[in-house]
Amino acid sequence: MFEIKPWDADLYRQQTRRSTLIIAVVFLALAMLLSSLAVMLFGTPGSDNFRFNLGGVIVAVLAMAALMRLYLWSQPWMAAAVYGWQLKRSLMRITNVMHQVTEGVQAQDPTAMKLLRFYHLGLTQMHQLDANSSAQSSLVREADEHLARMQAFNLDIEQLRLDPVWVEEVKRAYGER
Repeated sequence: MFEIKPWDADLYRQQTRRSTLIIAVVFLALAMLLSSLAVMLFGTPGSDNFRFNLGGVIVAVLAMAALMRLYLWSQPWMAAAVYGWQLKRSLMRITNVMHQVTEGVQAQDPTAMKLLRFYHLGLTQMHQLDANSSAQSSLVREADEHLARMQAFNLDIEQLRLDPVWVEEVKRAYGER
């Protein structure tokens, strides 16, 4: 279950830039080291060692994926990037069933209405964190109309948590027929 949490947009961008730079430097160092090591161990002086350089880079990609999963992901300096990734992943889960959510909202289904409200709140935060004010302005009217609809049905408008069960319920209720 993902929960929208308050983030200072400037601090978020500063921390994600920092973590991106750290990861890029670690990857470059690892790729150069492994490529050089492969050429040194298996290459031939004065000949084309492209395949060993490429092999070193491929091994570096695999090692970096494992390093990210097992160690870097849980580091405090990665918190902003991890949060951003989880937010975007949660929004994508809803985007993937948006036609079903829309159908559910039109049918006044409370679960679909909560999903759409979470989507609007999450998208608003993502636009703020990414400093994307042009995309944010196009969302305001739709979000306000949906907010008024939820208030008319006496539904809780503070939908800061995404319950994966809601997505499955809407998929089941309004899936392909």
